[in-house]
Amino acid sequence: MENEIKNVFLIVLFSYLITFQNVAGIKRRSIDLISAHSLISDSRLPRETAPNSYVIKLQPYIEEGYFIGQVQINVSWEEESDKITLHADKNLVISEKVTVVQTSPSDESDKSLSLAFDKVPIKVIKVELEPKKPMIILHLEKSLNRGAQAEVKIPFNGTIDKNEALFRDEYIDSDEGVKKWYIASKFRPNLARKVFPCYDEPSYKTPISISVARTKDMITLSNMPVLMSEEKKDQPGWHWDHFQPSPPMSTFTLAFIVSEFHYLERNTTEEIDMGIKVWGRPDYLGSLKDVVLKTVKSMQVLREFWGTAYPLPKIDCVALPNFSTNKPGDNWGLLFFKESDLDNKKLSYVSQELAYQWLGSLATPFWWNDAHINYALNRYVTAYTTLKLNYKNESFNNWPMTMLYSIYYEFSKRYPHWKNTAIKQDSVSAKTEMIFRMLNYTLGESTFVRGLQRFMATRQFGTFFGDDIWTALTERAISDNALTEDMSVNNIAASWITKDRLPVVNATRLYDTNSVVLTQKVYLRERPHDLPDQDKLLWWIPIVLVREDRLDFQNSTPITWMKNERKVIVDNMPDNHQFIIVNPEEIGPFPVNYDGDNWNMISRFLLNNENRIKIPVNTRAKLLHDAWNLAYAGDLGFGTALNMTLFLRFEREYLAWDPIFTMIDHIGRHIDSSEVHKKFQGYIRHLLTPLYQELGPKPKKGELDGKTHLRRYSEVFLCQAGYKPCVIEAQKQYHKWMKAANPDEGNILADEYICPVFKYGTNEEWEFGLQRIINFPPSRMKNERTYLLKTLAGCPIDSYKIERLLNVTVLEENGNFTDTDINLIFSMLTGGASGYTTLFNFLEKNWDVIKIKFEKKPLLWNSLVTSATTVFKTQEGLDMVSGLYVERQGEFGTAEFVVERALKNIKEETKWSDENLPVIEKWLDNYLKENNVDLNVPSS
Repeated sequence: MENEIKNVFLIVLFSYLITFQNVAGIKRRSIDLISAHSLISDSRLPRETAPNSYVIKLQPYIEEGYFIGQVQINVSWEEESDKITLHADKNLVISEKVTVVQTSPSDESDKSLSLAFDKVPIKVIKVELEPKKPMIILHLEKSLNRGAQAEVKIPFNGTIDKNEALFRDEYIDSDEGVKKWYIASKFRPNLARKVFPCYDEPSYKTPISISVARTKDMITLSNMPVLMSEEKKDQPGWHWDHFQPSPPMSTFTLAFIVSEFHYLERNTTEEIDMGIKVWGRPDYLGSLKDVVLKTVKSMQVLREFWGTAYPLPKIDCVALPNFSTNKPGDNWGLLFFKESDLDNKKLSYVSQELAYQWLGSLATPFWWNDAHINYALNRYVTAYTTLKLNYKNESFNNWPMTMLYSIYYEFSKRYPHWKNTAIKQDSVSAKTEMIFRMLNYTLGESTFVRGLQRFMATRQFGTFFGDDIWTALTERAISDNALTEDMSVNNIAASWITKDRLPVVNATRLYDTNSVVLTQKVYLRERPHDLPDQDKLLWWIPIVLVREDRLDFQNSTPITWMKNERKVIVDNMPDNHQFIIVNPEEIGPFPVNYDGDNWNMISRFLLNNENRIKIPVNTRAKLLHDAWNLAYAGDLGFGTALNMTLFLRFEREYLAWDPIFTMIDHIGRHIDSSEVHKKFQGYIRHLLTPLYQELGPKPKKGELDGKTHLRRYSEVFLCQAGYKPCVIEAQKQYHKWMKAANPDEGNILADEYICPVFKYGTNEEWEFGLQRIINFPPSRMKNERTYLLKTLAGCPIDSYKIERLLNVTVLEENGNFTDTDINLIFSMLTGGASGYTTLFNFLEKNWDVIKIKFEKKPLLWNSLVTSATTVFKTQEGLDMVSGLYVERQGEFGTAEFVVERALKNIKEETKWSDENLPVIEKWLDNYLKENNVDLNVPSS
């Protein structure tokens, strides 16, 4: 069983890379997937009535912390009813002075009477608050028929929130040195109901007019420009800003802000015909000077992509001080950002939120169950925009490779997501994003974009279902002959999106007939491969193929499709001296395996420097990633997979190296309990040392992100493998801390130096770290202590240090360590063989004492047994756990099932080790001998 607990590698890597964002620098934001998932079962309104328009008046008393207002809704009857049901939060106070006036007759009336229809007041008998739902029901004195219309006026008041709905915050104006307030709205996804009664569902799109009161020294922004401002005589000191009516919009995209912010602008220009302003604190605007240009450039690409002009006359981007949400507010025409996000130099931070101006605001998912498609397509459009612009040579990290690697790992598990909604929603969305990318390649960019433009043209100002996108793409693809009549994007997409799995394609060459047999099956990386009904799972898979005699990586037209077929045969392949590559550039989200001869031809080709650059770096990375993971899964010999790494001695592109760092970690964890591990570390040092020496220890001015990443990763893994210069430098920096007058005030060295010292340093150095945790001052940040404890437990390979920590925390019950600390220590010890083996021996030796100590702490006991027994991967480990189980059978209590499951999994891992460790060792022996690699840790 693959160890799911973060090992020591991740700790060290985290210390290096904490400042870097996740895939492509994009955070989860906008239509948040977890929120969307929970909203699928949100309280839905009956379809008796629907809104035609809103007129909202709002007066916020910012410093006092409350607001008052009135909403006027023009309502149509969809079916006969004597009530109007609206969303309203339980904390929103609804006035008794609710009025309803019928303004139009029903469908059953004589339409010739409509123009002369006298408005008829309708008495509201009762305003009922739903006890278990965020709704109010206006009970009317009579029923109205389908087609009737009425004006509903509802006065209300409420409390200003801290983080959502209508919220306020304060900041210090550095120029004036005084505290200032701002108030803003955050209605996404269903929070408008906390501010005014409304039809708070995405499908109810209608024009909205809003008026907001402010004091004289403040300004108000909303989705639309100000129509007029006035100072009312009956409210001295108050100014009302009345905004232009919006196009049809959902309540969650409505927004406004009242503040004293200033702005930068680039009004109507040659590049784009609309007003663009960036707002913020006056003393912060200097940091935002690039944002206007980013917005202009992004809007140009997005407008061209969608083939539809931006429908609003302006857009405002606002940097909010102390904005605590983790998601920007991508309201229509008014975007709210954390200051640090808007100040970020990457174009993608702005372009992702701008993408939602079309898909999300202009065209809106009918309900939240299609939010993942909305989210996925917008992430794809963000990547498209960023790559098209290549703003200031901005690297888009290694999109899409990192995203693909993560979903490969997730969907190849025996139990994907393991009931974790957050992981499931994000991985499904990431996979959907990759399907859009695949369609862009295989249909052709022109067809793909025109299909989406067709979709937007028919759905703008309205709502859509996910299937509408696939249908529009199908119609365009068939029209352009990119698909045949018997194919549809709906079927293609469904075959990928509806399964929590991915396929692997096997390409077996028949050299005597110059053909290739292509088969598909479920890609399973974790063992055992006992997925029920896996033979029934099939996908629509595009076969894009490049051959050595025609190295054309620009043509992404499939030579055939696997149309839910288990097997296809393709003829007219090259002869037996030339390789083929299927799915180049990772066009589709699936790995590819080949026969051994084809793999070897690719490996030899990559070893030639002139040849290697003929294969694009994304494809080189794909080949490495596929080979390694297929070997790990048991579908490819490790000798072949390791041969694929040989060209890395000459490779200097970060994107090609990226998958190999994961490989080093995975194989290192899997074999670190065997004698092979020392040889593997020697190979890693030999592979990485020339790369690291060439890059140098310090970043160079103006170097690209990729080179910076490569340096940091190579340093991390060299340190992990015992590269002596790294250990010496770490000890040098660590000793400065040891000599500090008051070391408990804080560590005075970078985090990345700590783990190498705890791993390869002296007992004295490790003991110093232990004392820092014991004496940790309560005034310091708790996360500093947590990090130190993780490294103290997870880094050492010396069993003395590990046993010393266990004695102090478990047997001696040092009062400075909580149960949470002890649980963390157990978890960290699973990261390496020294850790979990020492923990097992500690449990076995002190069984009776520990059992008594933990008899009233079942969670801690289960954690100990899990960490001590489930991570072994060899026959020796199987014998150890089996022996303990037999000796203590019946005494494990709540952890009995843990050991039984562990024995089953260890048998699988032992089988893997028995089959693969001899192959890995033989390959390493040959390589190390041929290259005269010294297995002793080098001194320089």
